[in-house]
Amino acid sequence: MQLARRGFILGGAALMSGCATAAAQPLAPVVRAQVQAAPAIQVERAPQAITSQLNSTRPLDPRGSVRKELMDRAMAALDIHRDRITNRDRMYLVDFTKFSGDERLYEVDLHGGAVTLMRTSHGRGSDPSHTGFARQFSNTPDSYMSSVGAFATAGASHGAQQGPNVLLDGLEYTNNLARERAIIVHGADYADPDFLAREGKLGRSYGCFSVAHHDLPVLRERMGEGRLLFAWA
Repeated sequence: MQLARRGFILGGAALMSGCATAAAQPLAPVVRAQVQAAPAIQVERAPQAITSQLNSTRPLDPRGSVRKELMDRAMAALDIHRDRITNRDRMYLVDFTKFSGDERLYEVDLHGGAVTLMRTSHGRGSDPSHTGFARQFSNTPDSYMSSVGAFATAGASHGAQQGPNVLLDGLEYTNNLARERAIIVHGADYADPDFLAREGKLGRSYGCFSVAHHDLPVLRERMGEGRLLFAWA
């Protein structure tokens, strides 16, 4: 009975420990078991954010996705056309030396250095035999050829024929008729992945930078206005 009574008293103390009470009769001391400290948990540090302040230690295109000549020419164009290229957070490059089925449209993050790859078509006049390679370029209306050089994005638009698009202004003698020729960035069935899977190459545009329909919405928003699009071969 003594052991049972002692256990009852200890249990009652435990129940009362969390509440405010009046003066109580002194209780027998409770022997507390030693609790072993839990081992420290090692937490991995979050990856360091890539910002413009870190760009000196994070070079552009660390994986080497873009041909060096194309990157060098585009960087020079940023300075040459600085009055028209007012947004310098990212730029867009097109490598017309590559096959149309390859990813040859690049979004370059000028702060962090990362490069995003996409596909784009070239003009039928630049590839009359439809080999998948653009061989010639022109700024002439109705040539249906692609143009090379520096363009400034001129904002999102919507056309009766091509639908949602991005307007472009040509900044050099090789492309300064881009508006007159209606050279734009737009979505096209012949630039979609299922066309590529079926035909082995993309279809040809009338000189526009046609992209897959699923790439256009984000590209249209991110290109915006005052950013460089530089195409070269």
